[in-house]
Amino acid sequence: MKKRLYNLFLLLFAFLLFFPFTLQAQQTEGLISFTAKVVEIKDSVSKTSSEGGEFTQQNLYLEAISGPRQGEFFLYEGISEVEVANQKIYQVGDKVFVDVFSTDEGGEIVYVTEYVRSKSLLILAFIFIVIFLLIGKGKGLRALLSLVLTFIIIIKFILPLILAGHNPFLISLAGGLIIMILVIYITEGWKRKSHLAILAVIFSLLVTLILSLIFTNLTRLTGMAQEETVYLLGLGSLVLDFRGLLLAGILIGAIGVLDDIIVSQIEAVERIKEANPSLSPKRVFSLAYKIGNTHLGTMVNTLFLTYAGAALPLLLIFVLSRESGLDLSRAINSELISTEIIRTLVGSIGVMSAMPIATFLGAYGLEKWTKK
Repeated sequence: MKKRLYNLFLLLFAFLLFFPFTLQAQQTEGLISFTAKVVEIKDSVSKTSSEGGEFTQQNLYLEAISGPRQGEFFLYEGISEVEVANQKIYQVGDKVFVDVFSTDEGGEIVYVTEYVRSKSLLILAFIFIVIFLLIGKGKGLRALLSLVLTFIIIIKFILPLILAGHNPFLISLAGGLIIMILVIYITEGWKRKSHLAILAVIFSLLVTLILSLIFTNLTRLTGMAQEETVYLLGLGSLVLDFRGLLLAGILIGAIGVLDDIIVSQIEAVERIKEANPSLSPKRVFSLAYKIGNTHLGTMVNTLFLTYAGAALPLLLIFVLSRESGLDLSRAINSELISTEIIRTLVGSIGVMSAMPIATFLGAYGLEKWTKK
């Protein structure tokens, strides 16, 4: 009974921390932000852009459903001569985020900025948690708790320190190690294989760290190729080390995958030794290495597809460069594409090195631990 209550407490704790966001209105000088509901489509016009693409513009009648202007109605005039590539099409009943700017003449300009997607996201997350707990059971609950703690560390520790001006690379390295230690010990418990897994993570992360430093220096990456840097540059007196931010992203991306392959390999070693305790460490290493090869093949492919999916617009540049006769070599050497290439290859090398490191530490480390 106590165990069930404990698990229920952990579940509620994780659920509350996992969804810390609320739909609150915000107000700054000259700007009011709130959520509203589309009550009427006043007008809708389909247009053709100068490139031949079609887009739709709408005038909307909105009712504020939060904030100090709740209950008031606003007219959003979205029909204009400006071409908008990512124009959204709204329907009656849609909930949206609205920004209202005050003009010097005493008037107001209304902008619809985005859909309110929180409800759908909450439903999906709830389905994820239920399925995760049904399949993973007790270990799934611990994994969910570690996921929440990871989120907290990133939001409350890593990001604030980076915004405070500290080196993003060092902060992410320290935060990443803390995350890995917590994740492994929470999900696997205080066991010898957990100690070995953390040791393997440190060695593998060291490989990723060295390669990241070497090749970002050799290719002279600045970390400012992504369009998001434009928004960060415009944040007043905020000074960020964008190159360190790039290295931090590579490390954090690698850490999540390292956890998977390292824990899996040490678990495979332990199961082999359990099935046949008389096997020598060398033989155990050989058998586990074969398992790791299979896992590694799918893991590296998964890692590549993950990066490729995130960088799909960049892959289109490759195709367009070739079809339009542009210099493909020049496209590859652009910082935007070079960054993704280095991110993918360095992360993959880190994962590949983790497999033999974890297998070796498991085969020989568990052997010595058992003899003690």
